[in-house]
Amino acid sequence: MNSWKILYKNKFEEIKSSQLLKILLKNRNIVSQKETNEFLRPNLEKVTPKNAGINLRELDKGIERIKRAIKNNEKIIIFGDYDVDGITGSAILWENLRKLTDNVMPYIPDRIEEGYGLSNAGIENLLKKYKDTKLIITVDNGIVAGETIKFAKQKNLDVIVTDHHVPGKEKIQTVATIHTTSVCGCTVSYLFTKVILKKLHKTDIEKSYLELVALATVADLVPLNSFNRTLLKFGLEELRKTKRPGLQELFKEAQIDPSSIDTYQIGHIIAPRLNATGRIADAMDSLRLLCTNNPKRAYEIAAYLGQTNRDRQKMTMDSLEHAKSNLKLEKKKLLFISHESYEPGIVGLIAGRLVEEFYVPSIVLSVKGKYARASARSVAGFNIIEFIREAGEFLTDAGGHPMAAGFTVETKKILKLQKMLEDLAEKKLKGNNLERVLTVDCLLPLKLINEKIFQEVSTLEPFGMGNPKPVFLAQKVMIEGLRMVGQEQKHMKLVLSEEKIRFDAIFFRAGDASFRIGDTVDIVYTIEENKWNGNIKLELRIKAIRTSSIH
Repeated sequence: MNSWKILYKNKFEEIKSSQLLKILLKNRNIVSQKETNEFLRPNLEKVTPKNAGINLRELDKGIERIKRAIKNNEKIIIFGDYDVDGITGSAILWENLRKLTDNVMPYIPDRIEEGYGLSNAGIENLLKKYKDTKLIITVDNGIVAGETIKFAKQKNLDVIVTDHHVPGKEKIQTVATIHTTSVCGCTVSYLFTKVILKKLHKTDIEKSYLELVALATVADLVPLNSFNRTLLKFGLEELRKTKRPGLQELFKEAQIDPSSIDTYQIGHIIAPRLNATGRIADAMDSLRLLCTNNPKRAYEIAAYLGQTNRDRQKMTMDSLEHAKSNLKLEKKKLLFISHESYEPGIVGLIAGRLVEEFYVPSIVLSVKGKYARASARSVAGFNIIEFIREAGEFLTDAGGHPMAAGFTVETKKILKLQKMLEDLAEKKLKGNNLERVLTVDCLLPLKLINEKIFQEVSTLEPFGMGNPKPVFLAQKVMIEGLRMVGQEQKHMKLVLSEEKIRFDAIFFRAGDASFRIGDTVDIVYTIEENKWNGNIKLELRIKAIRTSSIH
């Protein structure tokens, strides 16, 4: 069961005197007037490479190399990654470089044959396809590809890296390294492209490209500080009116109303479809979907992505059930499991599901012959990439973020690696009971909820990592109505009341919760706006519920 942590223990009067917004901002570490203004009044003009933490000298070196490539009509390859972040960033850079040269092509590696990011196999394969390549520009990868960049030099290739992942200890030998960890890889590509166009084409990047930045910002779970929130806010506006045939068809396939797209729909409906090809098929199809101008082709690819995603879902559930049935749970601080049947493209999803269920750092490996490829997912406060790199002596490569990472290991070393990491986790997480903490913004009785309160909460949109949807606590609420709904009767529909004020509520995945009509409960909830048949009303989405104490 979750413990509940209330960030601000307020009095009712503070809510009545319109202090709610200040409380919510303070809970998100936004205190000063300047921070408040920047957060509530996003300004695109402040979205610059310098403000993002990109080295401007490296930026200039990269542009000079691109300028020379264009002048000499050299073949340029945009070497992307196979997730939403890499695909969108590659689309931005490729489409805009085509305004400057015809001699530029995108390349997305095959997850099975070439592995993650810039690899020797990837370079050899792209040279077979594009023999006259002279310059590679990575998108959303490359910052830990030191050995491969040396290999590229031996092949007379120059490399510009654009990336946002955590660097390794070794300094990479690139023509230029366009890097920051404060934004997603697509945003790095967007900012780089913006400067390229300004310096080499005397134009600005079209505002519509922010729609791709929005997709990547949500899909890659970057924190929505003022900078990323600005990009997402304006990007959502562009996405809702997109002119891209591929996105239009994808929305139709997913039965999404474009005008109301939000971060939930990006993260749970759109991104999984774009990611599916890179997981179990060819990610170039997702890139083709984004870039095609042909409506018929867009329809065909969108249908294919939808089916691929359904295939991916079944594969994930089958492998997850296998993993859970074979886990040895006596090691509570780390879950580590490997198997030949797990596809490399879904081990990250399996690890994520294991974290959801057991709330311990989880590592899942796909064993294919001599090497195994792994994905890891973490819990709050435990830096998984730093943890994994402590076992560097066993690894072929490793990269990622504090919450999600990946690595390659020789199959014969898996058992030794497992023992080292399990022992290390026991030491590092000693005394840490790995308890889920449900964070609550403040107390908000049901009798105070109204349209004005809802609008005040809505000013913080868009919500996401680092700017979660506000969560409230109401105490001693009466259950007046209750029924189980859904195909498997796992969701709970409720009517809740307080001093004759009633609200409908829904508690998804209620589990074994056993409550009855007439019970008095405490609830943790968010406020939602339910639109149905032209009617709009406020309702509650329950995150947790427990019996009220007698006191």
